Amino acid sequence: MKEAVIKSVTRILDNYLEVTHHRKTPERYTILRAIYANKGHFTLDELKEQLAEKYDFPVSRATLYNTLNLFMEIRLVMRHRLQGSTKYEAYYGNSNHCHQICTECGKVTEIASPEIVSVIESIHLKRFRKDGFNLYVYGVCSTCQSKLTRKRRSERKSKTE
Repeated sequence: MKEAVIKSVTRILDNYLEVTHHRKTPERYTILRAIYANKGHFTLDELKEQLAEKYDFPVSRATLYNTLNLFMEIRLVMRHRLQGSTKYEAYYGNSNHCHQICTECGKVTEIASPEIVSVIESIHLKRFRKDGFNLYVYGVCSTCQSKLTRKRRSERKSKTE
């Protein structure tokens, strides 16, 4: 499945670069492959590190930033600004989905919710064509809930002593 997706996004990039008369650089294709080999969300620095370590293909932050902007323009990558940080993710074949975000630790997890997808897809929006959606649900993850509960218990215990 992954290889089929990578072939599809490579074709989309090829077509876009040809139509817009942009150069087909090895950097663009290596970055695209790294993004679609990635699982989940990543920062610019994480992608830079992955390219250097796994692909032995170091690139500058400027090249990464410009390439990610190009990929966002053709909807191959989605940018998320979450809890004070910017994260990216592969977007092709992943346009309708939900995220849960812990307000304590900042952990982002994708959640599968066919009910939400169905409701949003069935909504008729006047004079607007939907291409996809991202839903963000904020709360506290179970790990942080446990930490907060332990902290409260220890604070109560120290007050009674």
